[in-house]
Amino acid sequence: MEILAAGIQARFREIFGGSPLLVRSPGRVNLIGEHTDYNAGFVLPAAIDKAILFAIRERPGRRCRLFAADLNERHEFDLDGFQRDSKHWPNYLMGVVDQILREGYTLGGFDCVFGGNIPIGAGLSSSAALEAGLAAALNEIFELNIDKLQLVHLARRAENEFVGVQCGIMDQFINIFGMKDRAVLLDCRSLEYQYYPFDGKELSVVLCDTGVRRELASSEYNIRRAQCESAVSILQQFDKNVKSLRDASLDLLEEHRQALGALLFRRSAYVVRENLRVLAACGDLQRGDWQAFGQRIYQSHEGLRDDYEVSSPELNLLIELAAGIPGVLGARMMGAGFGGCTINLVKNKQLENFTGSIEESFRRQSGKNVAIHVARIQAGTSVITAQEAHV
Repeated sequence: MEILAAGIQARFREIFGGSPLLVRSPGRVNLIGEHTDYNAGFVLPAAIDKAILFAIRERPGRRCRLFAADLNERHEFDLDGFQRDSKHWPNYLMGVVDQILREGYTLGGFDCVFGGNIPIGAGLSSSAALEAGLAAALNEIFELNIDKLQLVHLARRAENEFVGVQCGIMDQFINIFGMKDRAVLLDCRSLEYQYYPFDGKELSVVLCDTGVRRELASSEYNIRRAQCESAVSILQQFDKNVKSLRDASLDLLEEHRQALGALLFRRSAYVVRENLRVLAACGDLQRGDWQAFGQRIYQSHEGLRDDYEVSSPELNLLIELAAGIPGVLGARMMGAGFGGCTINLVKNKQLENFTGSIEESFRRQSGKNVAIHVARIQAGTSVITAQEAHV
């Protein structure tokens, strides 16, 4: 991170001159709790050490100048009138500016250089890192005094309204509220949250990227949402207290299995069981019972594969391979599905053997390469001091 921070600051000085404020904005993993967020359920994410670094400074006038270091691309816009750009990446940042202005806060022009080491397309939420990171940086340099939860909301609205992606709130929330060596239990209905210990001294979170683009994820995601809503409508005929699948029990599903039909029953049963798994997993973390925690991760994948049907052959192969490697406590697909990454809980002493084994076995059986990223649990978005950056 020190090397990255020094490089981003150096690019800022080269392009704009002077000394900027440095802000680190992390990616995230979701340990367990997939497709529960839009069902008003529970998730258990954590911020990680892969991050985007912002070098930012106020400038005179109303002009805002952006430089994407990793792409070597520039974009400029004026606070008094801007619109979506075909390059796409500026939209995540302009969307944040748009939301801050809509909230009635006063902004001036600014210069910003950003870049990072979050693998793009791996499902680690680089988009939320862009949005929440810039929101926090602008909050700092213009002394807006926006509280953390409000930053989360406006970062999410930037993606929903300006970028046009109907994401949930988990990614922006963990970006702002993440804590080192802690996972966060988030209630997606009330936004109440609680920290649970996740000590990385003995274990690593390892992400195995299939390299498969999630071409079906967007359309199938919308289908799954609609199926869940249909199930809720049916269940409400029998119990008016069911506002979302969060409110349903397995007993209620069983009682009305015929009314739901086989497909909606499977979809609903997965969501209800996954919420129960998330809560039970928090108890495992509290007790330090990694074996039990890992088994729940495996069970999560089984539900995603068989009941929610959002996995893929490559993801399933990676889980099967991981389960046969010593030192792996749990593994599952992570994210919307149909490609992307698996998340694996691996003992540090056997980390090297795991990476070598999974690479060789996956290449032999699929004919494809797998990209591997080892992640550590770190704090959420924060200002980096000169001492921390060693610059």
